[in-house]
Amino acid sequence: MSRPMEEDTVKNEEEEFNTGPLSVLMMSVKNNTQVLINCRNNKKLLGRVRAFDRHCNMVLENVREMWTEVPKTGKGKKKAFPVNKDRFISKMFLRGDSVIIVLRNPK
Repeated sequence: MSRPMEEDTVKNEEEEFNTGPLSVLMMSVKNNTQVLINCRNNKKLLGRVRAFDRHCNMVLENVREMWTEVPKTGKGKKKAFPVNKDRFISKMFLRGDSVIIVLRNPK
């Protein structure tokens, strides 16, 4: 008797993934397109999504992590300008609780 309810739940979840907010991630996985992820640590990730779940936990590939740093200044020196930094990460796992927003790459 619990079998039909499980099937309904799976169908509802699948429909949500295809039409709801997680559709951006689903399309990225299907089409192998890049997404831009803004994280809570003020870093941005540009990469391809391999897998994800409803909590926005993600497995990412070919990720470019970008952030801005303000160098420390010594006593009596001029104010330092912010410096943009980035690094490449071939494979990574991203916890969903650090995700603020996910945007598709407009190509």
